[in-house]
Amino acid sequence: MGNKPVKDDTMDLLVSLCKRKGFVFQSSEIYGGVNSCWDMGPLGVELKRNIRDFWWKTMTQARDDIEGVDAAILMHPQVWVTSGHVEGFTDPLVDCKQCKSRFRADQLDTKVCPNCGGELTEARQFNLMFKTFMGPVEDSAAVVYLRPETAQGIYVNFLNVLAPSRQKIPFGIAQVGKAFRNEISPGNFIFRSREFEQMEMQYFVHPSEDQKWFEYWKEQRYNWYLALGINKDKLRFHEHGPGELAHYAKAAYDIEYEFPFGWKELEGIHNRTDFDLSRHKEATGVDLSFFNDETKERFVPYIIETSAGLDRTMLTCLADAYRSEIVRDEKRVVLGFSPKIAPIKVAVFPLVKKDGMPEIARKIYRDLQRHFKCFYDEKSAVGRRYRRMDEIGTPFCVTVDSQTLEDQTVTIRERDSMEQYRVAAEQLAQVLKEKMGPAF
Repeated sequence: MGNKPVKDDTMDLLVSLCKRKGFVFQSSEIYGGVNSCWDMGPLGVELKRNIRDFWWKTMTQARDDIEGVDAAILMHPQVWVTSGHVEGFTDPLVDCKQCKSRFRADQLDTKVCPNCGGELTEARQFNLMFKTFMGPVEDSAAVVYLRPETAQGIYVNFLNVLAPSRQKIPFGIAQVGKAFRNEISPGNFIFRSREFEQMEMQYFVHPSEDQKWFEYWKEQRYNWYLALGINKDKLRFHEHGPGELAHYAKAAYDIEYEFPFGWKELEGIHNRTDFDLSRHKEATGVDLSFFNDETKERFVPYIIETSAGLDRTMLTCLADAYRSEIVRDEKRVVLGFSPKIAPIKVAVFPLVKKDGMPEIARKIYRDLQRHFKCFYDEKSAVGRRYRRMDEIGTPFCVTVDSQTLEDQTVTIRERDSMEQYRVAAEQLAQVLKEKMGPAF
């Protein structure tokens, strides 16, 4: 008999840690929960915000050619007709006649129900948009949709951004915001959910330069994940073949990450040509072309899109950072986040709760709070406190001890190497800033 395959339980351990430590909770859990909807806890909201800020700074603050917008979730319903979402934003749905489970037909390897072996219905197309009504009357004239993507809010604001920003082609518009998809089979924790956040940037280019900018943004976006601290060996590109390309795309690549449940898409880089602006121009009669003052040429820009999931990126950071190791015969669980995105940057401890150490530690904690997200802890042995901070990804711990009383130095302990060294308390903030490296 051969050896049985060993189940990778990383995801189970990670999901348990996320709830136990306050990263992610199931929505409305005390009522039994809502399937595939998630609430961010105290640490999760910090981690997610840090990733969002790192993306935003990289895309806008560090560049001169990208502007930001924040479009409304509810848009004119005709936008989604024009974009093709009302007609074509569908997945093939099948039901089990026996146990009534529902599945995406394109994700099944068999013709029978994977749950009970029952017979499946014929596939039918299921639109993924959430539909609701605006105003007091629930009729067809009042139908609106929760946006399934943030990109359309950028396209319809092309002229609104172009004029006051005084940008010239090529330039981009960036947005981070909520999107909603009534997924048939969501799952894998926060990887695929019905309410999620996107980080999207649409880069408007001359049609003759689309390939150049497509290759440029492929490289830029891949390097962003490396700068985020993601393991290069777990990243790869996947090119969309002719059968995979969306109706609007001339070319498309996905950046994929190797999760414990397999290689999955993190971000899409798409050459959307002039499809979107031309469609909206045709539907509204508004001229969405660009006039080049120098060449006297008027054209509808092509669009190179970078579309990333914030929640997926957060899961990537969690999965990539998670490790369990044995140190001096003890198990140590670590989230090895880059300091750029760690929810808590610095923890401050008094070695013991006496001799004035807590008072000094509290003062240092208050001083560091002006620079970093910090945590103060004086409960249990200092070794156990280190372990608690390792488990939530805190890169640095600062300890006040008896030597502090003598020479005003403190101990810095690094999460990854567990190295300890002393620095003057008055230089602490500067030393930590240098250790954490540039913000982006």
